[in-house]
Amino acid sequence: MSDVTPPTTESRKVDHIKINLERDVQFPRLTTGLENLRLLHNAVPELDLADVDPSLTLFGKRLSAPILVSSMTGGTGMASTINRNLAAVADRHGLAMGVGSQRAAVEDPALAESYKIRPVAPNLLLFANIGAVQFNYGYGVDLCRRAVDMIEADALILHFNVLQEAVQPEGDTNFSGLLDKVAEVVSHIGVPVIAKEVGWGFSEQNVRDLASAGVAAIDVAGAGGTSWSQVERFRAPSRYHEDVASAFEDWGITTVEALKYARLGAPQIPAFASGGLRTGVDIAKCIALGASLGGIAGQFLRAATDSEDAVEHVVSVLTAQLRIAMQCTGSRTLDDLRRVPLIEGAHA
Repeated sequence: MSDVTPPTTESRKVDHIKINLERDVQFPRLTTGLENLRLLHNAVPELDLADVDPSLTLFGKRLSAPILVSSMTGGTGMASTINRNLAAVADRHGLAMGVGSQRAAVEDPALAESYKIRPVAPNLLLFANIGAVQFNYGYGVDLCRRAVDMIEADALILHFNVLQEAVQPEGDTNFSGLLDKVAEVVSHIGVPVIAKEVGWGFSEQNVRDLASAGVAAIDVAGAGGTSWSQVERFRAPSRYHEDVASAFEDWGITTVEALKYARLGAPQIPAFASGGLRTGVDIAKCIALGASLGGIAGQFLRAATDSEDAVEHVVSVLTAQLRIAMQCTGSRTLDDLRRVPLIEGAHA
């Protein structure tokens, strides 16, 4: 194992954006499980498409559709344009959005500008974001509050990325004793706290433990979409680090499994489905499985590097797909959709 000079947090952010845009970082074989589920088609829905209403209320804000622009980036110059393109469209369409990890801006306030999207998104349901492992590296309630205040967020995401940190040469790998620290932040931060995986899913016991710590929602972020061990493999500075990361290319709890675990472990709090969702039909399937929101990142990242219009196109297509799926299952509302049977079968 060779010595590695740790990159800055900012340079790591740039690496992550470029690798996600330029390389194939999907799970090679493991899938979300959504392809094995079909919503029961209703040929006589007795429902006008114009009357379909996918709206909901979450954390006191009304959303027009259960779509979450999942946490992606921040802390670099190129991230500022990305986040503003995403936020402007999400605000206009009444969606929710999370920013990428704000550690870079907490460490260097000069980078905070790339996260500040309130000027273009005054009504957006907006989530701040800090890595939970940072509680073992000097972070606490005050720095979490700084992240929330920095972007005038409505809630705080604490992300859990144990595998990513473990295969990252400069990773923070002490994940011990975090639940008590999560509970402390929940008790003092003053906004709802969301526990989020980053692409390997939570188990049923994880969900129970996090709910007991007081989190207000779970973002399951299951396996089957972007594999962050693959991302780290592509930015590995040595053969050693590349070989270590390569063994985990199909690691994790799939999105469907993780969503089921979330509903079993803590049915009393909202679950957000993310990890490999690609269409409005995927979002509809996740709502039928009990999710409150469906989160998408990759499509939005690619669109936002292009233009605000490209993001507008993605949102319009996702929303249309979701509404049509609702009509074709006889679902006027999201509550109706949650009662629609799902047909299981290989490559359904």
